[in-house]
Amino acid sequence: MPTTGPRPILVIAGPTASGKSALALRAAQECNGTVINADSMQIYADLRIITARPSEEDEATAPHRLYGILDAAEVCSAARWRDLALTEIETAHEAGRLPILCGGTGLYLKALIEGLSPTPDIPDDIRSAVRERCDREGPVAMHALLAEQDPEMASRLNPTDSQRICRALEVVTATGRSLADWQNDAPDGPPADLHFHTVALLPPRDVLYEGINKRFDQMVELGALDEVRRLDERHLDPKLPAMKALGVPELRAFLHGEMTLPEAVTSAATKSRRYAKRQNTWLKSQIIINFSINAKFSESLTTSFFAFIRENGLTS
Repeated sequence: MPTTGPRPILVIAGPTASGKSALALRAAQECNGTVINADSMQIYADLRIITARPSEEDEATAPHRLYGILDAAEVCSAARWRDLALTEIETAHEAGRLPILCGGTGLYLKALIEGLSPTPDIPDDIRSAVRERCDREGPVAMHALLAEQDPEMASRLNPTDSQRICRALEVVTATGRSLADWQNDAPDGPPADLHFHTVALLPPRDVLYEGINKRFDQMVELGALDEVRRLDERHLDPKLPAMKALGVPELRAFLHGEMTLPEAVTSAATKSRRYAKRQNTWLKSQIIINFSINAKFSESLTTSFFAFIRENGLTS
């Protein structure tokens, strides 16, 4: 890759089960690339199967970074991921490799491409007090409290969205200023010399949904239940991001006798389809897509994909 001028980054985005990881691997092989994870759940070491993380064989075929690097007990914010991603991007460029961001977590991609507005550090005592009160009184009561203290943020949030309600309450309590005001401040953008080339895999809905349904059956066959059982045995806080990954709450419900296995798989697939729909909507409205592929990844798509790669000078 060139060492002067705009430094290229290939972004491969798309909904769950669209084939992003396979396309990123092919791109890495063809373009001397490093695949950098932009999926908020694939960052956790405990969730290889249930998040369809690249296999060990795939990771050995081309460099993969930020996959499985955090324990399920940790929380990875968009800001934390952004800092990690910028470091890996710099490392890839210094090694003469093409950084290939791969994932469907919209907040992560937006944080990197457009930047993040600054938000304050929250003292531990305030965070603990807000979270403990939410556990006692529930999110609806906390939403009512937020409506009194920060009506603008309350109007934006679902009364059952405990995580975001608590975050908004923590900020207004600690700073006396609405989180909305903080978010309106000028964002801290990426280095000015980074040039993003975004490819989006956007399969037709019926094709995507069929793939999601099949994938959950395959996950169970590959050992997702044992993976979730090991996670469940750690007795972690169910509010942690890793504990809310698609499929984890449903398989935990099966392990606790609250669902049959077919019910758990069906429920997880349904939630995944809804999530994929939201991802599609977000991608089409929130980021600039330079090249769209209206199909699930297959080798037959590589001709047009690599033509785009060559046209934009992304090959070695």
